[in-house]
Amino acid sequence: MAALSTLILLLCAAKDVMPSSPHWKPTWPSYRVPVILPQSTLNLDKPQFDAEARLEVVSPCGPACHKSSPLPTYEEVKNYLSYETLYANGSLTETEVGIYILSNGGDGSRGRSRTKRQIYGYDSRFSIFGKDFLLNYPFSTSVKLSTGCTGTLVAEKHVLTAAHCIHDGKSYVKGAQKLRVGFLKPKQKDGGKGSNITNSAMPEKMKFQWIRVKRTHVPKGWIKGNANDIGMDYDYALLELKKPHKRKFMKIGVSPPARHLPGGRIHFSGYDNDRPGNLVYRFCDVKDETYDLLYQQCDAQPGASGSGVYVRMWKRQNQKWERKIIGIFSGHQWVDMNGTPQDFNVAVRITPLKYAQICYWIKGNYLDCREG
Repeated sequence: MAALSTLILLLCAAKDVMPSSPHWKPTWPSYRVPVILPQSTLNLDKPQFDAEARLEVVSPCGPACHKSSPLPTYEEVKNYLSYETLYANGSLTETEVGIYILSNGGDGSRGRSRTKRQIYGYDSRFSIFGKDFLLNYPFSTSVKLSTGCTGTLVAEKHVLTAAHCIHDGKSYVKGAQKLRVGFLKPKQKDGGKGSNITNSAMPEKMKFQWIRVKRTHVPKGWIKGNANDIGMDYDYALLELKKPHKRKFMKIGVSPPARHLPGGRIHFSGYDNDRPGNLVYRFCDVKDETYDLLYQQCDAQPGASGSGVYVRMWKRQNQKWERKIIGIFSGHQWVDMNGTPQDFNVAVRITPLKYAQICYWIKGNYLDCREG
């Protein structure tokens, strides 16, 4: 019982301070997050890299299914948040973690695919053209993985993406050892004075510049689970590049309750595979949520998996608007709701615990990860 009480404190280690003023603007809540620290690291056998890369994850367990699942115990949470680290030379380690509460209190909320399509009615996606948009924030934070997924720049050398883009739950995918991250750049224009002026109105062609990945972190909650059960709650991974990308990145943040999101909407951009070479932007309303997942019907296709889900809210401390990544687009779910088939696209929420873990992966110092 004590372990369960401790877990509840961990899951609710956030303080929601949304204002009640009639002139209220959507404001980032102030969260105090737990501390997650490595306790021991073991060397594992080199993986075989024999899994096929999947660009989407399908699960029949919908909101009601997840909400009715029993809370994990404290020891189970520690196991889920322990992680594997894959290095560029193929070596693999497993790190066990400890979870510590330095503050508490606040607000927390705890098969089969009917179709391959993830488009709901009118296709509301926008292809982003022109270097003035593609190379500028926030679109410039979206990158392409060599396994076919999307990722988001969250630090000078780090990319956040979906775990299933790297690991299928049982084994690392082909290409994970030589994983690369692609950055859109304009192609060099041919010629000088003799350039054809009539082409100036045409969208400028873009190409990818690739950077190798130095190491990859994947939580054991994904490896031990599977996409039809709790594994989907942990479908995220962090990539460390071999060199800085020198672009503006988007910070991560703890996911507020859906009712506090501006207009109840989320946004993300990705490289949907039905529009090769295009960066595709979309936004939509959140339909439902659990403690770990956001359910929405943003139009998406395979290839967008791993996109960073973000919102723009007011940062009271800095007196300015700020975008933050609050989730990772994971995949598609078909759910039988009272006998009626319902489709959802699902994003993994960045909870206080996940924020503490990802932030530590990035910064290596828990003191820099105390405010979500």
